[in-house]
Amino acid sequence: MSQPDHITALELPVPERHQLPDDVQKYFGKCDEKLGMVPNVLTAYSHNLAQFEVFTRFYNELMFGESELSPLEREMIAVVVSSENHCYYCMTAHGAAVREYSGDPALGELMVMNYRVAELDQRQRAMLDFAWKLTTTPAEITEDDRQALRDAGFSERGIWDIANIAGFYNMTNRVASAVDMQPNPEYHARFR
Repeated sequence: MSQPDHITALELPVPERHQLPDDVQKYFGKCDEKLGMVPNVLTAYSHNLAQFEVFTRFYNELMFGESELSPLEREMIAVVVSSENHCYYCMTAHGAAVREYSGDPALGELMVMNYRVAELDQRQRAMLDFAWKLTTTPAEITEDDRQALRDAGFSERGIWDIANIAGFYNMTNRVASAVDMQPNPEYHARFR
């Protein structure tokens, strides 16, 4: 079975790349340079430049801004949240990023299938348990859950970052699922 030939199931007026403002064209150029492609999520958001700007600023701050969380840990949160939400786009894209940052071609799949079977340290397990609970039963988060993160070595800022990353991917998973957003085919073969 082949992948659908659309970015989203919506017929949005996505501009041609040369029609985009210079700053967006430069951003896409950086994506081409670093990733060898422009992620479909960015192409989809380019139909609404105000949303595109907010989305990319928040994404870049969460995933690349200053934090005690490593890039791998941030991607692990994205995969665990996306796996629980069954978000095909994000499991595929962020699973590839987990493979890249970890250097372990199996870890992305372990995270997608069941993060609990992966060999994780106490810090990572506590972080992912929190992200999973925030995804599945957010109203049940208590001080005990935050304390488990402190006990695993996270600061108050680290807990804030975990919550924001998990919250962001819960939002983006719902949007991607609602519009049948498809991952770039290149993700499937990356870092194997």
